[in-house]
Amino acid sequence: MSKLKLYYDLMSQPSRAVYIFLKANSIPFEAIQIAIRNGEHYKETYTRLTPFQQVPIIDDNGFVLTESVAILQYICMKYKLAEHWYPVGNPKTHTRVQEYLNWQHAHTRYHGTMLFRTLLRLPQERKQPVNKKEAEESRRNNMAVVQHLDKYFLKDKEFLCGDDISIADILAVCELMQLHVIDEDGIIQQNEKVKAWFTRVKSRLGPAFDDGHRIVYKVHDLYKSTWKSEIAKL
Repeated sequence: MSKLKLYYDLMSQPSRAVYIFLKANSIPFEAIQIAIRNGEHYKETYTRLTPFQQVPIIDDNGFVLTESVAILQYICMKYKLAEHWYPVGNPKTHTRVQEYLNWQHAHTRYHGTMLFRTLLRLPQERKQPVNKKEAEESRRNNMAVVQHLDKYFLKDKEFLCGDDISIADILAVCELMQLHVIDEDGIIQQNEKVKAWFTRVKSRLGPAFDDGHRIVYKVHDLYKSTWKSEIAKL
């Protein structure tokens, strides 16, 4: 039986979540990088696997699965991982995890992506200056996300959905790390509770966290040293 295959791009937040999760749980897999920036997700060989032309996907001996949330759930069940990752045996905690997994698409993920697009991707693609009004609105939206993580999800808990780490926490930190790319970490740092939670999650994931974010660190350095000033001159 061959290894699980993971098709991914580490500039993709959901890809990082799955990659880090596999690494953190010592699950062997074949890592197949798909460079979205080069349009590799549009090539016929990849489209045959997924008509959605997105990453990540897994191929488990012919069982092809898309969508990071579904992939993480599948991995938890197939490999019988510790219950805290995806607590199906505890209806209340399980439902809390499901609640975040449904909420994050239009909040943590959407708003982080929009700020990334506004400050970096769109100016580079269009050779136009940053839309300051849109950037400020996007910052406010991301600040609201952090407040919701604090006041609703964390409250007095160590992690988003309970007293132990779950797949919800991994997805959340990978989305929030997109803010690091564009040097907007202050949105997280200003909230002590969320900042402490972020540090706990990173610590629990160990070396897998930095391994999964190595490209993010490089792009952040480029943005801070070069791209940010170049965009400001547009």
